Amino acid sequence: MSIMKFTEDHEWLRVEGDVATVGITEYAQNALGDIVFVQLPQIGECFGAGDEAAVIESVKAAGDLKMPLAGTVVEVNTALAEAPATINEDPLGAGWFMRIRLDDPSALDGLLDLPAYEQLAI
Repeated sequence: MSIMKFTEDHEWLRVEGDVATVGITEYAQNALGDIVFVQLPQIGECFGAGDEAAVIESVKAAGDLKMPLAGTVVEVNTALAEAPATINEDPLGAGWFMRIRLDDPSALDGLLDLPAYEQLAI
């Protein structure tokens, strides 16, 4: 069973056990516009919560995906290199960025659930 959590920076996490798939929300991809380039981290890289983990460039702006929680990258979505627009088309599905092994799964309690996130993103 997986759980979904969200950050105030418009990232989402789909968590199964101690591994979280990370991406940006519909709200974030709408704000960015057409995404044209993504630079993903390397497998094995470790990040603290709030660290810049990926670069996102769109026709409107460049931005960073900040690591929502501390962890180690265990997988990246290599398909985004060839098709970054996948993030615009399916931000909560095929447009995921990376999977991380969480350093402290209990830190998920500090993130937003869907109703709390929807209040923020209105």
